[in-house]
Amino acid sequence: MQNTMKSIAVGMSLTARIALWAAGTGLVLMTALIAAQVFWRYVLNDSISWTEPASVMVMGWFIFLGAAVGIREGYHLSFDVLLYVLPHKAKMVLYTISDGVVTAFGCGMIWFGWQLAEKTSSNVLPSLGISGAFDFIPLVAGGFLIVIFSLERIARRLAGLPTARFGDDPVED
Repeated sequence: MQNTMKSIAVGMSLTARIALWAAGTGLVLMTALIAAQVFWRYVLNDSISWTEPASVMVMGWFIFLGAAVGIREGYHLSFDVLLYVLPHKAKMVLYTISDGVVTAFGCGMIWFGWQLAEKTSSNVLPSLGISGAFDFIPLVAGGFLIVIFSLERIARRLAGLPTARFGDDPVED
């Protein structure tokens, strides 16, 4: 099981790296779009109609991709004061419960994001000329990544692999 998990971890690491690069590229792209809009509006006294909705769409991508990578790396919000006084095994149980809740949240993102995309698929975003469903695809993609990264964390823990870089304390009490 440990060898299988190590192989899966390599694939998940590559997936996370690609998602992080895509998120970073999206942040740069959004910044460039907003800068172009400001330049056109205030310097050229004109306006580009599609930059604002495109920026918001790109922002959805980098937020949800970045959040998913944060989940994998253990950087999501947590209240861990209790963990300082618990034995190692109790900590691992609480980490697993936390990852289970995060997995359920990711499933909700997929489910409700898909419903939103379905309901808005017939709408056309006027300035971009594309389906309104494109606004919700980042929610579904981010939810999917959150689910697989959270399940990876649980599987690594159950396989007995060191998970320190994933937010767990590997030190035995």
